[in-house]
Formats: sequence, C-alpha cells, structure tokens
Amino acid sequence: MAMAALRREGRRFAPLISPHPMAAIRSSIVPAEEQAPLGVRSISTQVVRNRMKSVKNIQKITKAMKMVAASKLRAIQSKTEKSRGLWQPFTALLGDTPSIQVKKDVIVTISSDKGLCGGINSTSVKISKALKKLNSGPDKETKYVILGEKAKAQLIRDSKKDIELCLTELQKNPLNYTQVSVLVDDILKNVEFDALRIVFNKFQSVVAFLPTVSTVLSPEIVEREAESGGKLGELDSYEIEGGETKSEILQNLAEFQFSCVMFNAVLENACSEQGARMSAMDSSSRNAGDMLDRLTLTYNRTRQASITTELIEIISGASALEG
Repeated sequence: MAMAALRREGRRFAPLISPHPMAAIRSSIVPAEEQAPLGVRSISTQVVRNRMKSVKNIQKITKAMKMVAASKLRAIQSKTEKSRGLWQPFTALLGDTPSIQVKKDVIVTISSDKGLCGGINSTSVKISKALKKLNSGPDKETKYVILGEKAKAQLIRDSKKDIELCLTELQKNPLNYTQVSVLVDDILKNVEFDALRIVFNKFQSVVAFLPTVSTVLSPEIVEREAESGGKLGELDSYEIEGGETKSEILQNLAEFQFSCVMFNAVLENACSEQGARMSAMDSSSRNAGDMLDRLTLTYNRTRQASITTELIEIISGASALEG
C-alpha cells in the first residue's frame, strides 16, 4: 500500500518537478561524468548473462573434444608402438643418412587435416622450409610432397611451384599398412627423387612430441654409397640367393623401406595430433572455467550495483516528495 501511494504521489508531482523525474533524481545523486543512459544497467546484465551462456557452451564442446581425442589416441597408440619394429631393421641395414647431398631432394611433409591441435603442423612446416633452404643450390632441385590440409594451406602460399603432390583426408578411414602402401606407390610413380626426407612428429607422451626427419635413398644412390664404402658397404658381405641381381634387390629394399617408414611416420604423427588436441582442449576448458568465474563475479557486481542504485533512487524520491 505504501509503495502504491508513493507511486501515485510521484505521478502527481512529476510534471511539477521535471519532464524526466528519474533523470533529475539521478543527476542530483551521480556526477554528470559518471552517468550512463537510462536502461544501460539492465542491458549490461543481459549482455553478461549471454556471454556466460556462450562460454558454458564452448566449455562443453572443448570437454567433449578432449574425450573424443583421448579415445582415438588409445586406439592409435597401440598401432604406433607395433609399427616401430618395421623400419628399425632397415635402419640397421641401410642406415639413415640425413647429411647426404644429392641433386633431387623430395621433402615429404606429414600434417593433419584438422586444426585445434597445438603447433604440430606449424613445426612440421618450419622444419620442411629449413630443409629446403639447407639443401638448395645451383645444381640441386627440392620439391614437396604434402600429406594433410594444414601443411598444404601453409606451404602453398610461398612454395606453390615447388609442390609436386598433395594428398589429403588420410585419416578419414582407420589407418592401415595397405592404405599407406597405396600412397607410397602413388608417390613412387609420380615423383622422381634421389632422397626422400620424411618430416613428421614422433609421439613421446600426451604432452610431448619430437619433430623428426627420416631419410630414404633411391636404389641408385644406395648402390653408389655401397660402392663407395662406409656403412652401406657392408651390403656386399650378404649372400644373395635366387636369380635377382643386386640392383633389383636394392630396388625392392628401397621401396619396402619407404612404405615401412611412411607407415610409422603417419601413425606417429596421428598419435601426436590426438595428444596435442587433448592438451589443447584441456587448456581451453580450464580457460573457459576461469573466464566463467570472472564473468560470474562481474554479473553479481553489476546486479548488486543495479539494486543498490534503484534503492537509492527510491529513497531519494521519497525524500524529495516529503520535502
């Protein structure tokens, strides 16, 4: 009843006091430089509430993506650990010579098709560019073979003419040796090379990966290095059975080595991608939680300030009517 009477009295005296009574009361309480337009307080709380809702939705998405990445990581990790035994015998037999100088270098850059996985793709691209710069020369030729959309998007900006082949959507289906063998056969048929330098991220743990470069030589270069001695010179100590010549055996060994190294590199990179995505989504979820706490505090302060201001205005209006 008292509030109703106060409102009636306010309507009676409002024309006599000011055409905008609330603005007049606010001007007597709040300095002119600190005043905001009428209605701003209610709008600001609504904006903060909408922002809180958006952050909550983002946090739900990042938590779901972390769980999906964890399930994929468990599936790929066992395959990755088993694939490491495929290429190690070739390294023991043919060696891994990253410092070898050849005329035709092909850099195979392995990346992911999707983002939100930290800096693994940028790291592979940086190493690929550094290798190209290191192996460039007047009589040398360096080309790129790209696996994955992310490396393609970065390298196509300044090295479009050097890209020999692009392969994407590699992880659309579960990775297996047959799938990688088809890709290797496609590369061997369409690309001429003396040395293949495969750039990928080797999986170490969920929060750590190691940028790695593996070198695969062509059969001609392997035979040349074997004749010149060194580690590859030990090939002559093996006895060759059957009707195949040494060149044919080296051809088969080089192709099989390339497929095994590629299979392991693709799995290692996929494992690193899921681990990096888990870490990135975990950080995003925690950041969203921190932002939500700050927004909640801002919303409560704004709401309390609005209530306090309205009470002051009611009391001041009552005092002005009584006076």
